[in-house]
Amino acid sequence: MTLLVLSYLAGVLTLLSPCVLPILPFVFSRAGQPFARSVLPLLLGLAVTFAGLAMLVSVGGGWIVQANEYGRIAAMVLLAALGVMLLWPALAEHVMRPLVGLGNRLTAGADASGGREGTIAGSFIIGVASGFLWAPCAGPILGLILTGAALQGPSARSAALLGSYAAGAATSLAIVLLIGGRVYAFLKRSLGIGEWVRRGLGVAVLAAVAVIAFGLDTRVLTQWSLANTSRMEQALIDEFRPAGARMKGSASMMMSAAGRAAAGASAAQSSTANAAQPAGSNAVMAARPGAGAGAGNLPDEGGFPPLTGAVAWINSPPLTREGLRGKVVLIDFWTYSCINCLRSLPYVRAWAEKYKDHGLVVIGVHTPEFAFEKSLDNVRSAVRRLHIAYPVAVDSDYAIWEAFANNYWPADYFIDSTGRIRGHAFGEGDYDTSERLIQQLLADAGYRGVPGGLVTDRGTGAEAAADVDEIRSPETYIGYEKAENFGSQPEVAKDRPADYTVPQTLQLNQWGLAGRWTVYGEKAVLDAASGRIVFRFHARDLHLVLGPTADGKPVRFKVWLDGAAPGEDHGVDTDAQGNGVVRQVRLYQLIRQPQGVQDRTFTLEFLDPGVQAYSFTFG
Repeated sequence: MTLLVLSYLAGVLTLLSPCVLPILPFVFSRAGQPFARSVLPLLLGLAVTFAGLAMLVSVGGGWIVQANEYGRIAAMVLLAALGVMLLWPALAEHVMRPLVGLGNRLTAGADASGGREGTIAGSFIIGVASGFLWAPCAGPILGLILTGAALQGPSARSAALLGSYAAGAATSLAIVLLIGGRVYAFLKRSLGIGEWVRRGLGVAVLAAVAVIAFGLDTRVLTQWSLANTSRMEQALIDEFRPAGARMKGSASMMMSAAGRAAAGASAAQSSTANAAQPAGSNAVMAARPGAGAGAGNLPDEGGFPPLTGAVAWINSPPLTREGLRGKVVLIDFWTYSCINCLRSLPYVRAWAEKYKDHGLVVIGVHTPEFAFEKSLDNVRSAVRRLHIAYPVAVDSDYAIWEAFANNYWPADYFIDSTGRIRGHAFGEGDYDTSERLIQQLLADAGYRGVPGGLVTDRGTGAEAAADVDEIRSPETYIGYEKAENFGSQPEVAKDRPADYTVPQTLQLNQWGLAGRWTVYGEKAVLDAASGRIVFRFHARDLHLVLGPTADGKPVRFKVWLDGAAPGEDHGVDTDAQGNGVVRQVRLYQLIRQPQGVQDRTFTLEFLDPGVQAYSFTFG
C-alpha cells in the first residue's frame, strides 16, 4: 500500500516538471467546454498514448532481462542513465526531443482540424499530443518504476504501481482543468523546488546503482525493485493450470487437485493427498502383456494430442505427432524439482537408450510447479545435470499438459505406431509392466530385434527409490499459500520481514523458522545470516528445494541432526560435517540414513543471507 501511495504521489509531482508547461495552454483551452465533446476525448487521447509508451518500456525492459544473463547489467545501466537525466534536464530534453517534436506536430495538426470549436477528433488528437509530451517529461521518474519491475519481470504489482502513477498524473490534469490559470501561475513559481527534488532523486538513483554494482548489499536491488515476481508467477500458474494446483501427493506421485478428485472416484487411481502407497502400486492402465498378447488386447485411450505450444525444445528441434507416425512414443510429464520425477528418471533414461534404435522415441514434457521452473535456463541446466539426452518439450504454458488432460507428476503415456494412446502410468513404480508394454508396442509395430529383459537401474542419490515403509512425514511447503504444521512464533507475517523463534520441542512433522525471514506465497527468503529451518521428521531421506540469492550468489549452510553433525547420515549434497552450498535452484538431498529410521530433529543453518527455501520432500 505504501508503494502504491508513493507511486501516486510521484505521478502528481510530474506536474512540477518544466516540460509539462507546453501542454498546459491546450488543457486550459478545453476548460469550461462540453465534457463529452472536449474534455473526455482529450483525457482518452492522453491516457492511450501514456499507457502505450509505458507498455513499450515495460515489455522492452522485461525482454532484456529474459533475453540473456546480461539483462541485469543492462537494467542497471538504464537506471544509471535515468539518474543522469534526472540530474541534467537538458540531457533528458535532448534524448526525448524526437517524441516532443512528434507531439508538437500532432498538436499543430489538431489546431488546424479541431480549431476553436473543440471537436471530438481535435480534442482526442490534442490528448495524444499531450501524452507524447507528458510521457517523456515523466520518463526518468516513471522509468525507475518500470526498470525496477523489469529486473524481476512483469507483475500484477508493477501494473498496479503504473496504474497508481497514471492516476496521480490524471489527478494533476484534473486540477489544471478545475483551477485553470491559478495552477499555471503556481507552477512557474514552484519550478525551482521541482528541479531540486528532481536532482536529489537523481543523486539517490546513482548512489543506489553504485551500491548494487559493487555488491555492497545483496538485498538492495530486490528490496528496491517494486515487483515480487515469484509470488505473482506462482499465482498465475495456479490460476491457469488446467488441472489446478499441485497438491501434496503420495509416496509414488504428485497429484493435482483434479487428480485428487479422480482418485476418490476410481480404485485404479487410489492415491489420496496425504497417504503413502507402495512404490509399485501406481496404475499402469493397459493389459499386462503375456504370451501371444497383441495390440488387440490393449485399450484404446484416444488419439495422440498435438505437441504444439511448447515454449522451447531441448536436445531436438520441435517434434510433431505427424512426424512421429510409425514410431512408438513415450510421453513423460515431469518437473525437475519433483522428487517422484527424479526417482523415475533412471528408468526413463534407460528405456530411451535401450530402445532408441528399435523404434522408440521418448519425449520428456517439462511442466513446472514452481515459478523458477519456468526459467528456460534453469530447465536447460537441469537437463544437463540429470544427463537427459532425449528430446524435452518445455511446457511452461501448460499447453501440452492441457492437451493430454494430465493431472500427475510423473505421468507416462504410451503411444503406438498408428498414433493411438494404448496405456498410461501415473507415479513411480511398476516399471517392469511399463517396459513390457513398450516391448509389446514395438513388436506390434513390426520392429525386429527388440531387446528383451528388463531395466534394473534403480538410481543413486536423490534418484534412488524411496523406502516407503518408513515415510511418515508428508511433503511440506514453506510458502504460506500451502504451508502446514508451522511451529514457530510469531505466526507467519505474510510478505514482510519478521523475526522468528523455534520452540524447544517440536512434535513429529512440525517445522519452524529461526531468525529474520520474509515468507512469501511459495517460499521463504532469509533476510540476515545465521537463520535456521528446523523440522521433526521420520523418513530415510530428507530433501529440500532451495535457491541461492535473488542475484545468484551462493549461500553456505550447515546441517545438524539431533544437534550433531550428520556423519554417515549426510545426503549427497552435504559432507559428513554437514557442510554444503546452495548454488542453483533445485532439490537438495540433505539427509540419507543408511541404517535405521526413527524420529529425528533436522536443523539447517544458513551462514549467508538471501537463501530461498521452497518445500520439503521425503524418501
